[in-house]
Amino acid sequence: MFELAQLRCFTTVATELNFRRAAERLNMTQPPLSRQIQLLEHHLGVALFTRSTRSVALTAAGRAFFIEAQNLLERAQQAAAAAKRFAEGDIGSVTISFVGSAVYEFLPKVIAEARLKQPHVKISLEEMNTYQQHEAMRARRIDLGIVRSPLLQPGFATECLVREPFLLAVPSTHRLATSATVAVTDLDGEPFLMYSHAAYPPFNELLTGMFRSARVAPQYVQWLGSSLTILALVNAGMGLALVPRCAANVVFKGVTFREIDLGEGVQSELHLIWRSDNDNPAFTMLLDAIRGAVNAGGTA
Repeated sequence: MFELAQLRCFTTVATELNFRRAAERLNMTQPPLSRQIQLLEHHLGVALFTRSTRSVALTAAGRAFFIEAQNLLERAQQAAAAAKRFAEGDIGSVTISFVGSAVYEFLPKVIAEARLKQPHVKISLEEMNTYQQHEAMRARRIDLGIVRSPLLQPGFATECLVREPFLLAVPSTHRLATSATVAVTDLDGEPFLMYSHAAYPPFNELLTGMFRSARVAPQYVQWLGSSLTILALVNAGMGLALVPRCAANVVFKGVTFREIDLGEGVQSELHLIWRSDNDNPAFTMLLDAIRGAVNAGGTA
């Protein structure tokens, strides 16, 4: 099979139609240039040039091969450039999974920042709960996960990027919507909408544990899988709920958000998780972009 070096020799001679000038352009002498052309013709089994003491001309086969040789050299250059850009993280693809509540504020901000810095990287998004993301990460189906609890196992890295308090969401007609202050004890016996353990185990365990420690017993009326659904039911007057502060970006006319002190360490967190051995350059660049977006926003 012929080599790219032989193609470069051929296209240069075909352009100059003069071996001396072609050799000068290639920074070589005429004998080795002639030898490369002869080897190429041997590999192809056709004559590419007609030669005389006064002139060099392309044969019909040479003219046809000239077009293809230029295309091959161009594609080789493009392949080399693409490999370099991929290695630098400028192109490629990254799969990000996320918990649903991340879309209220965090995810749009970091995706916008990533697209600004890496416009040619394809970003695929998949919504999953935290435990589903842990399994997907173990199976190498995703590059980066945005979860509510870290994956604390060998071979995985985790980083807490966002911490924020919970807010109490109450129907606007409820007495707590206008009371001077709101405390955890005010929730005792109140109809309450809680995150289900199957869909949101970190929130379920954190909030039910907080209520047990405070000896407060809300009346759980629904166990639900998303902050949006919970707020919609609060809006319908079905009960009260504790949601991450970012969920207040979702506006319902019949929902009022109140500050509430839930005690030490009871807060909403977003963690990034990834495999320590992930060698996707685009992923590394994306991770840096996410960190930059969060730090710029002051939410970490």
